[in-house]
Amino acid sequence: MQIGGVQKTSLLDYPEKISAIVFTQGCNFRCGYCHNPELITTKGQIWTVPALLEFLKTRTDKLDGVVITGGEPCIQDDLEDVIKEIKSLGFLIKLDSNGSFPEKLKKTLPYIDYIAMDIKAPLEKYCEITKVNIDTGKIKKSINIIMESGVDYEFRTTVVKSQLKFEDFEKIGKLIHGAKRYYLQKFIPSKILDTELMGEETYLNAEFEKIIELLKPYINTVKLRE
Repeated sequence: MQIGGVQKTSLLDYPEKISAIVFTQGCNFRCGYCHNPELITTKGQIWTVPALLEFLKTRTDKLDGVVITGGEPCIQDDLEDVIKEIKSLGFLIKLDSNGSFPEKLKKTLPYIDYIAMDIKAPLEKYCEITKVNIDTGKIKKSINIIMESGVDYEFRTTVVKSQLKFEDFEKIGKLIHGAKRYYLQKFIPSKILDTELMGEETYLNAEFEKIIELLKPYINTVKLRE
């Protein structure tokens, strides 16, 4: 596994748990608002897997879980093996994914306790938002796999106002109809891949409330994540 960094403690990234965050290198998407642009390409490892496991052994009584994020973790050939090793230390595992590798995702789910999948847009806008040609059938397959898995989960969307219109959110609602929970995440123009988006904005809170009302008929819990 190509590890680009480790955050030793987080109170935010795993719901209601204290966790460490493992950042994998490499991503097949090129979303302009990506806030981890340094992880998109595979570079020299900053952490090795043995070093990660040794560190985690010193945190078994201090952390509840480990979040594996990226980049896109499912690019990693040994993802399942590393997850098993971390799990054997007694940690809960949360996986963040863009959902473009459904078969790899499915293999990891028996060892996952919580999964967060990004929903970039309605399927017809995926190539526009991700800046790559993507088989959206794989996105739909991952959604179905997650919702049928029995693993706790959330879907989430980072919202750039110019990219997603009100009608797009209703399409997303239909795409994940019956989902347990869905978070709208405000776009924050800070460290991002495409600096041309620095002048972009997200919706106002009052507008988000209207979007949430649009989504409520389709999804059990819809919230705005600041």
